[in-house]
Amino acid sequence: MDKAYQVIARRWRPKQFNELVGQDHIVRTLSNAINSKRIAHAYLFVGPRGTGKTSTARLFAKALNAEGGPSATPDNESETSQAIMNGSCMDVIEIDGASNNSVEQVRSLREECQFAPAQCTFKIYIIDEVHMLSTAAFNALLKTLEEPPEHVKFFFATTEAHKVLPTIVSRCQRFEFRPISNAVIVEKLMQICQTEDIKVEAPALVSIARLANGGMRDAQSILDQMISFCGSDIKESDVLDVYGLVSGERIRQLAQALASLDYAAIVAAVDEFAAEGRDLYRILVDLQAHAREALLDAIQNAGNTKMLGVDMSNESIMRMLDALNRGEASVQRGLSEKVNFEVVLLKASEESRSRAIDSLIKQVSKASGSSSEAAQVEKKKAIVIPTAESSTVKLGHEPTNSIEAASRQAQGLGQEHSDGTPLVPPTEHWPELSTSALDCELTDKESILVDHALNPMALNESSTTDSVITKPLISVQVAQAKLSPNILKVLSEKFKGSLTEVRHKDERDQIF
Repeated sequence: MDKAYQVIARRWRPKQFNELVGQDHIVRTLSNAINSKRIAHAYLFVGPRGTGKTSTARLFAKALNAEGGPSATPDNESETSQAIMNGSCMDVIEIDGASNNSVEQVRSLREECQFAPAQCTFKIYIIDEVHMLSTAAFNALLKTLEEPPEHVKFFFATTEAHKVLPTIVSRCQRFEFRPISNAVIVEKLMQICQTEDIKVEAPALVSIARLANGGMRDAQSILDQMISFCGSDIKESDVLDVYGLVSGERIRQLAQALASLDYAAIVAAVDEFAAEGRDLYRILVDLQAHAREALLDAIQNAGNTKMLGVDMSNESIMRMLDALNRGEASVQRGLSEKVNFEVVLLKASEESRSRAIDSLIKQVSKASGSSSEAAQVEKKKAIVIPTAESSTVKLGHEPTNSIEAASRQAQGLGQEHSDGTPLVPPTEHWPELSTSALDCELTDKESILVDHALNPMALNESSTTDSVITKPLISVQVAQAKLSPNILKVLSEKFKGSLTEVRHKDERDQIF
């Protein structure tokens, strides 16, 4: 009778620590512990399925019970090593936590711990899915786990560490098993195919690695199934057809349709996927992975990425990713998978082009910063000074009917700017300007005139001069008084003033 076929996942199970792929940090720690003889009494192996937890427990048990003492590289051909690896060793007991979770079974295990090992150095208990033990069973194990006999070691494996009691975790050395990267999985599968004389396309192995979700055992099981389906020649199209996937190129085209708001192309793609019987949820997951790669590419290239076909900001790509992530539950568990998938894609496309109100306000404020500063300058008040001698300095003020009206305007009574600010600012904001700033010699008449023009708030109540405040330093009108070229130059260069016209004193009323 022919020997029963053994699946790839069992035939290619690691036999040495150096064959355990994707978990280098754990291999190094355990090897150093063996070499330095710092071996704990309890270990907790935590991680996703198919990442090597049980295999590591067996390798560790094999290393501890190696002939001649614990060794990180035990002899694979020894009787003890072979018995441990095939599960027939009396001193290495593997227990399924899901079916042996009662208090009575834990009490029986506790009594067996007291007996010395029959043929090995250590008696080792490997409890898989330890989180399935009941609370009472955990409590019954506490004392033995904390102070076991010297010849007993406990290895616990679980995919759900949060369900293990903290009192158990605190008595163990915890090891985190990581999901294995797609590149490592592809490399291992290629090695298996070369040894098994299987011809396979590289994109087919990439698709298998995507399906495995970081689990080496899952990847090997999928490869085994594809060998049964295709024989010794595996192509990418075969993997896609069997598992309902779509190629990376079609995922890229769908992502570009979302980015360019091509709703017709999105709907047509969904109809095509549904007609071919593709796994829409798996397509959504692959689409998220592609969008994530585009986001990372945009971050590394200062916001520029061509992976989506159009230029998109980091914020837009993140909104697309968020919409795709929110739609996972509706696609996976909704009543109509196709309709929900279609709606999720359309929403993701629409939201990728929307703008958050706070970021929009910031952008508008930044763009209008310079124009706002110019507007603030325009809002400053002008100064109108009619002197007793009818020598008038007017700075950018439109004529009014009377001096009283101009005075009311100067006081800002009942008047405000469009933004709600008073027409006349508080006096503490007026600049302290005087003829000393002109750096030139003036006559007495010119000095009084310019002082009043530049510093109107310095006028007191006893002054015979009426002060009317409007907009400063836009233009200068001078009646009768003639300013020297020196003053005109300083007014122009330092105070942005300009001489518009010279009026006679009889024309004063026309100015106001």
